[in-house]
Amino acid sequence: MGQKSGTFRLPLRILRGMYRRIKPALFRLDAEDAHHLTLRALGAASRVPAWPEAARRLNSAGGHRLSQTLWGRPFASPVGLAAGLDKNGEAVPAFSALGFGFLEVGTVTPLAQPGNERPRLFRLPEDAALINRMGFNNGGAEALRARLAALPARPAPVWVNIGKNKATPNERAVEDYRACVRALFEVADGFVVNVSSPNTPGLRALQAAGDLADLVRAVLDEVESARVRTARRAPPVLVKLAPDLHPGDFEASVGGVVEAGANGLIVSNTTLGRDGLTHGHRVQTGGLSGRPLTTRSTALVRDAYRLTRGRVPIVGVGGVFTPEDAYAKLRAGASLVEVYTALIYEGPGLVARLNRGLSRLLERDGLRNVAEAVGVDA
Repeated sequence: MGQKSGTFRLPLRILRGMYRRIKPALFRLDAEDAHHLTLRALGAASRVPAWPEAARRLNSAGGHRLSQTLWGRPFASPVGLAAGLDKNGEAVPAFSALGFGFLEVGTVTPLAQPGNERPRLFRLPEDAALINRMGFNNGGAEALRARLAALPARPAPVWVNIGKNKATPNERAVEDYRACVRALFEVADGFVVNVSSPNTPGLRALQAAGDLADLVRAVLDEVESARVRTARRAPPVLVKLAPDLHPGDFEASVGGVVEAGANGLIVSNTTLGRDGLTHGHRVQTGGLSGRPLTTRSTALVRDAYRLTRGRVPIVGVGGVFTPEDAYAKLRAGASLVEVYTALIYEGPGLVARLNRGLSRLLERDGLRNVAEAVGVDA
């Protein structure tokens, strides 16, 4: 055990050291320029023969204690990559190599669109947060389909977060979500219905319980049609909710999507709230992510778990920086957690550190498997 642990710590220290050296230079760049530069580097690393697989073996430490089966699919770790970081699936092998148990790409829309005008991504270092108003900038569903279809192997499930084009009115939004399913069914290990981004005008109105239930049923109908057409196993359909819903509306939305047949929930998206922020960028419009959401998103996970009584898996998102943050969400009712903002601040060694820390916390509490922790505090 000691030799294996020491072998693991060495590359983790190297990753941390490398990121500490390059982080000041990256943070001197515009946030979106730094994002694109990093993504290009990860895309290049994805094409290095044998590297992603070798790196993943080092970064996935946690063993059987972290593995579980959900929707009939194995997850080697409960830690996943949240949507928004790799919108177009450009660096799936490299992100998988970091030790993620699953990846969420997108948000993708049927047609390519540029998103909102720049600048549209802002760091708030003192708050360990980001504000973005990207506006679903992406290369479109067909381009993503081609990129995912070309992957030689897929060591972790890849979910696709789907949305509507900005120009599509809400009364025709269902058509866009159906179009995404049709285009991506054969390459997606899961679909995430995004109705909770604050950066597409009118989108959050689709979270109203009745409208959302109708949308979920339409997406599930399209998935079933594609399953029959292709004879491929149907991927799960999850719905991503905002943290800003009134408690009564949140309860109605959760109930509506579960009754409509959704296979899971993602709680939560970015917030429009600005309480407690100190950085000057707090005045920027857009969705806030990172440390300010830690407590709020965990409480919402607990609410969703109680409302659903554990009937569907929940993915906890928002302010996961430490193993303790991730563990709190699991104990509140999440079966999986996702990270984004913390990866920007902590660097690529974060995922391995979360995996190792979660395994230790489970061992400390006498739990043999991560599934045993789910909902114990709810």
